[in-house]
Amino acid sequence: MGDVHKTYSLVLGIVLGIVGVLGFFSSSILGLFGVNALQSVLHVIAGAFGIYSGTKGEGHQYTMVMGWIAIGLGVLGFLPVTGDLLLSLLNINTATSVLHLGIGVVSLGLLYGVKK
Repeated sequence: MGDVHKTYSLVLGIVLGIVGVLGFFSSSILGLFGVNALQSVLHVIAGAFGIYSGTKGEGHQYTMVMGWIAIGLGVLGFLPVTGDLLLSLLNINTATSVLHLGIGVVSLGLLYGVKK
């Protein structure tokens, strides 16, 4: 069996890259998840690291970093002051915060549930 962490990193990287590119042309993805240019740049960068980690790098590390970042953004999105700040800077709305929490839970579940 192949390295699950590398496969996950590659898939997440591709998805983030696509979302990043789409975000340059729209203010929302699927009419639900808010995006803007700054968030799109961050998605493209995270996507590039994911693709690299999934092909040549360390998928385990990428899964860990993305998991904790996603959990952090998800939690911060529900706090009054930081939620408003994330909405104004990155157009992160409630749906996006829920998505970040989901990605974080899946990433960390994979990280701690599947051996390297």
